[in-house]
Amino acid sequence: MMFEEQEEQLKRYYSISEVADMFGVSKSLVRFWESEFELLKPHKNSKGDRRFTRQNIEQFRLIHHLVKERGFTLSGAKQELLEQQQRNKEKAAIIETLENLKAGLLALRERL
Repeated sequence: MMFEEQEEQLKRYYSISEVADMFGVSKSLVRFWESEFELLKPHKNSKGDRRFTRQNIEQFRLIHHLVKERGFTLSGAKQELLEQQQRNKEKAAIIETLENLKAGLLALRERL
């Protein structure tokens, strides 16, 4: 692996310029989407500079995909994100129920 790739993997925070460059958008668009989407909240240092984590970048990637690639309006993208969040909660609840059922069945098998 090249040194630069290793450095990128170890990097904790990215500047607004780096994020804008990653997606080929302006810094003002990054700031605008930050104000529009509640889930996109980068850390700010003592000077007020935005510091984006990998999680923030993934959130931005999702918003970028919905708006720029799939053609969602901002309100449509917000609605889609809420619906995805709800679906993820439902999936987690189903998985938990299935895991509990499996544990119960395994316990029952042990008793037989």
